[in-house]
Parts: sequence; structure tokens; C-alpha cells
Amino acid sequence: MKTETQSRLNGLDLKSLGQLVEEIKNDASKGFVRFKVASSWKGQTRSETLIQSYFMDGQEISRGFSIPADEPNELLGQNSAPNPQELLMAAFNACIMVGYVATASVMGVALEAVEIETEGELNLRGFLGIDEKVKPGYDSIQYTVRIRGNGSAAQFQAIHENVLKTSPNYFNISQPIAVKAKLLVG
Repeated sequence: MKTETQSRLNGLDLKSLGQLVEEIKNDASKGFVRFKVASSWKGQTRSETLIQSYFMDGQEISRGFSIPADEPNELLGQNSAPNPQELLMAAFNACIMVGYVATASVMGVALEAVEIETEGELNLRGFLGIDEKVKPGYDSIQYTVRIRGNGSAAQFQAIHENVLKTSPNYFNISQPIAVKAKLLVG
């Protein structure tokens, strides 16, 4: 259990987390965060995505990251970076990882290790337009969480259930969401 003097657990500042929660409870408008990325083609199957800023509480907050993507040689790439499917799964894992760590911290559970392995199989016949009956994406993805710490089995189950209920990327992958496309030529 956490004590009054314990200010950090699993690397998280519990006081700051509590303050953030209280601010959003007291002013719902503070709960909106907008993320934006911009990707550009770098030749062959390579692309680079730039993350320059995000918006929270009416402020633009600078970032400054880039994420390369490429396909393996067998899929006509140069194998110079993870492919989009691997990045999708990495983003999924990273998001739910935050959920497991934050929930464990709030519950006073000290973690020793958290590992998440995600996989899925898709049929290239859909992506390549060979068979219209074949979906271009996944029928399902599976993930396994390995978690260790000072919590009980019941606490770890509660942590897991909370992540399923509150993780943005778990929601985004497991539920249909609207995607609105706009094409600009020239």
C-alpha cells in the first residue's frame, strides 16, 4: 500500500496525477486533448511521420519527434524501419502500458515488470485488391500481458479490467470509430 509520504510509485508522480484528475473533474473542458501528426513519403515504401505539437487546455505544447516507417524486403521495402502494422501494434501496446502502470500506481501496487505482446494476421489478398471478399485488415488481434508486482491476483484483475474500460487505443482498435477523409490534389 502507498503511504502519505510516498510521492512516486512505478515512476509516476502521484500528487501530479491526482491534481490532473481533480482539475479535469472540476472543469470538463480541461479534459480535451488533440493530437496531430503529419506524414510524408520518403520514396519506395518509406515514410516519416512528424510530431510537432499537441493541444491541451487551450495551449499548443511543442514536441519534436519523428517516426520512420518502411516495409520488409519481402513486401518491397528496404526493411529500414518498422512497418505500419508494427507501429499500430506498438502504439496500442504503449497506450495500454500507460493504463496498467497508472492504474497500478493509483491502487498502490508496486510493479516489477509489465510486458505486452500483440499479434495479428491479415491477408495480403485484401490489401492488394486480388479478392474483394477478403478484408484488407485484421479479423482480430490478440495480446498477452505479463505483469508482476506486489499486488494480489484480484488487484491485477481489477487493473486489467480498468485498462479495458479506459484505454484510448484499446477503444480505438476494439470499436468502430469515424474516420473522415479529404483529398487535396496539387
